[in-house]
Amino acid sequence: MKISVIVVNHNMCMLLKQTLLTLTRACKDIDYELIVIDDASVDKSQKMLQEEFSEAKLILNKATVGVAKARNQGIEQATGEYVLLVNADTISGKKTIEHVLEFMDAHNDAGGVGVRALSPRGNFLSESRTGFTRAWGGLLKLTGLAKYFPKSRLYKNDDTWVEEEEFATTEVDVINGAFMLLRKSVLNKIGPLDERLAMFGHDIDLSFRIRLAGYKNYYFPKTYILNFKNQQNSKLSWGYIRHFYGAMIIFAAKYLLHMPNIKIPGIPQIFAPKYEIER
Repeated sequence: MKISVIVVNHNMCMLLKQTLLTLTRACKDIDYELIVIDDASVDKSQKMLQEEFSEAKLILNKATVGVAKARNQGIEQATGEYVLLVNADTISGKKTIEHVLEFMDAHNDAGGVGVRALSPRGNFLSESRTGFTRAWGGLLKLTGLAKYFPKSRLYKNDDTWVEEEEFATTEVDVINGAFMLLRKSVLNKIGPLDERLAMFGHDIDLSFRIRLAGYKNYYFPKTYILNFKNQQNSKLSWGYIRHFYGAMIIFAAKYLLHMPNIKIPGIPQIFAPKYEIER
């Protein structure tokens, strides 16, 4: 099995259907398996999955466990050489999966790779390259953990992006969690997603642990996805605040209380990081 495609859904029936249709189209010439975890949806998601994607491995949770644990449920079932974690609101290009597999096969040092993400209107989403939002960047600077993310320009206040950065293949600190292609052997080595980071931050933590284990994360913009960035809860809701900012506290405490053993030369360097760029 070349690749295990894992999608977690919670009450996004229509977006999920589009996502799965584009993923199966992109995998038509690839030896793949599709694993869908429905995290206790109350809409028509489970019925739609059973009727229209019965060939997929379906995990139907009776209670909501969060994205991190649900993804781990899928990883436990995965038999592929690679694992692709995809959000349920993400549209894949026809050749996207084929291209990222070719990239990973050609880069044995890569633990994982992400791609260029666009909004439904075609606008570039900068977090597809940085891997995290401004709020997470602020946390890392405030706690001093930013020195472990030297390729993310956290000490610059420039939020503008030039075409060279958007379209250049480069090593990055963090892979965007909306579309993460991971080497299964690396996952076996570093362990599963941190389930305490139930909704947010587990992708940042996983990317960090990939680098601590001596592998590289890459941004590969020569293919793309469309990301609807569907938000289940309002950013003003207590649920959002609890999960989003709670994840920041958990992440900071995890690495401030036990500083990681760095295996990659140069990670403590704060300024002038070295980038590996392919034209």
